[in-house]
Amino acid sequence: MSAGSAAGAPLLLGIDEGTTAVKATLFDLGLQPLAEARRAVGTSHPAPGRVEQDPAEVLAAVEQTVAEVLSAAGAEPLLAGLAHQGESVLAWDARSGAPLTPIVVWQDKRQEQLLEGLGEDVRRRSGLPLDPYFSAGKLAWLVRNEPDVARAAERGTLRMGTVDAFLAERLGGRFATDLSTASRTQLLAFGGADWDAELLAAFGLDRAWLPALGTTFGVLGELRSAAWPRPLALHAQLVDQQAALAGSGAISPGQAKATYGTGVFVLARTDAPRSAAGLLPTVAWAKPAGASYEIDYALDGGVFTAGALLEWLARDLGLAADPAALAALAASVPDSAGVTVLPALAGLGSPWWQPGARGVIAGLHAGVRPAHVARAALEGIAARVADVVEAISAEVRVERLLVDGGLTNDETLLQIQADTLGLELSVGRADTTVLGAAMLAGVGGGVLASLEAAAALLEPGRAVRPRREESERRRGRERWRAFVASAGRLGAA
Repeated sequence: MSAGSAAGAPLLLGIDEGTTAVKATLFDLGLQPLAEARRAVGTSHPAPGRVEQDPAEVLAAVEQTVAEVLSAAGAEPLLAGLAHQGESVLAWDARSGAPLTPIVVWQDKRQEQLLEGLGEDVRRRSGLPLDPYFSAGKLAWLVRNEPDVARAAERGTLRMGTVDAFLAERLGGRFATDLSTASRTQLLAFGGADWDAELLAAFGLDRAWLPALGTTFGVLGELRSAAWPRPLALHAQLVDQQAALAGSGAISPGQAKATYGTGVFVLARTDAPRSAAGLLPTVAWAKPAGASYEIDYALDGGVFTAGALLEWLARDLGLAADPAALAALAASVPDSAGVTVLPALAGLGSPWWQPGARGVIAGLHAGVRPAHVARAALEGIAARVADVVEAISAEVRVERLLVDGGLTNDETLLQIQADTLGLELSVGRADTTVLGAAMLAGVGGGVLASLEAAAALLEPGRAVRPRREESERRRGRERWRAFVASAGRLGAA
């Protein structure tokens, strides 16, 4: 236990069920970490466009990471928060709890053909584009194509939903999720606060199969496991990107953050639900308010391939031993020697929304070396983030960008990003997702007075300022937009 934690004071536990790993971190009430654990989670690609995970492996990773950090907690009271990987879904049996399907990961594209049969009414009602990224199409595909799912529906024992709902039921007997999660499914009407009957009908889904909806933080029950010495009081449950929004301190309208991981996800708080071209209106969190709740909103834009691109270039194409070695290569050259990379291994997300787009490496010549491709990859990630931030800036004034996530340990990427945006970056802790989950649990459990009081505990981020001349930056952005327009067509499936 750290010197800043008093004996007998509650401790905060953040659980981050992420795409590539599960993390659990124990914090004191000053939001200082006391212990942490991590377990990698495998991902399979059984067919083109399909991305899956094993639910049993994810559940075991949650149990193991929590068990490891609980050994550091002693007998202190604990308040837990659970963040999860957003749009990923699965189906399971209500009686046995056994999974009926793998986890269909948010990057999965299997339902593209199904979405082609839906009309513009779905887009208008949900405020979201017809893209395989969202949960509803994945759920509809499972109902139509998985015999075990159809049989469970006939028996009346079908459960379907996002990974947090599966974990909450298996570990706590509570089949529920929160409104931030529901806003990512395409089954919540724009500005709505419950599963929408018209959207359910459009996707052929039954409300009875889906979890109950509630607040993001508050009194949410318990989580229990035979691997743990005692149950956990669950006080927060939400999407990982919304947890990172809180953990970065971007809690007020106009504040924006970008989390760099498998992809990069940019969220900006807004004062009301807003629909904007190329962006996703989303619930930031639903706050308890007496017998009801209040909803805070955000705009979201996702870059679907970032860390995943570096992994692929390093390990699959063999350009370096690992992503860290690839980043070192990128830092060894002053420019990309004319190489340009479109990071679209899982399609193009915001603001372009081209799910059939493919990654492109252009500008190759005899003088190109692996270091130039590595640097072009970082430039491509930064340029895609700038696409999203520029779209957000048309709706919300963004004066600086709060950044977090594992890739922000790379100084070369940070400077490229600041130069591409022409904005100051404020570099926070690498793991703001698990921090945000714990922080909101503290607010939900009443040991932190408010979101504002919790955010005030966060240390100011380190500043990274742009060095590029504005005229040069603008020319670079014009060249990038022209490249995306041509590469998107060339790389289309």
